[in-house]
Amino acid sequence: MKTRVLLVDDHTMFREALHLMLDREPGIEVVGELGDGAGIEDAVARLVPDVVVMDVSMPGVNGILATRALRRSHPQTQVVALSAYNYKQFVMDMLDAGALAYVVKSAAGEQLVHAIASAADGKTFLCPETALTLVQASRSATASSAQSSEVKRLGRRETQVLRLLAQGKSSPQIGEDLHIATSTVDVHRRNIMNKLDLHTVAELTRYALRNGLADL
Repeated sequence: MKTRVLLVDDHTMFREALHLMLDREPGIEVVGELGDGAGIEDAVARLVPDVVVMDVSMPGVNGILATRALRRSHPQTQVVALSAYNYKQFVMDMLDAGALAYVVKSAAGEQLVHAIASAADGKTFLCPETALTLVQASRSATASSAQSSEVKRLGRRETQVLRLLAQGKSSPQIGEDLHIATSTVDVHRRNIMNKLDLHTVAELTRYALRNGLADL
């Protein structure tokens, strides 16, 4: 049995090219096309597709809103998101709205066919470009979280000393600014280095810049 597919994209020439490409796939039947997301629920009720290939960025009712509405009214119909943009927020918004797959338009060939087959089986599919975007975003978030937790390990006075060190101030200058002894500043600096496993003022400065504790 063929997978029935409805195409939703506001770019007519691109939509027609997709239609021609998918018509060559023996396991797929394109049952209709839409130029925007406004009539998605009526079209699905009339055409009964198994999968809707949904453009994300459309004027009026965009793909995110259309997917959310469709999944509420026709939960048996799966959605493959298709977009020219591989932004993390677009991907997450479409998945949160109920799409099972995400494919960038530059990969809308074999990858789209795989996405349609996966969605029809109720399985998630991300094209390699999208998967890489989410992996990189996850690593960045993990690194930021780790850096934040390191900063939180510093005491209030240690954070003040680190800020001033990153500004290029000497221990006597820092002591004068904070109204503490130079020897106390040196103790704080040693504690900061031990806590952060850093060994020079240059490393402390780079660390402060990365974590928003000093300005370039």
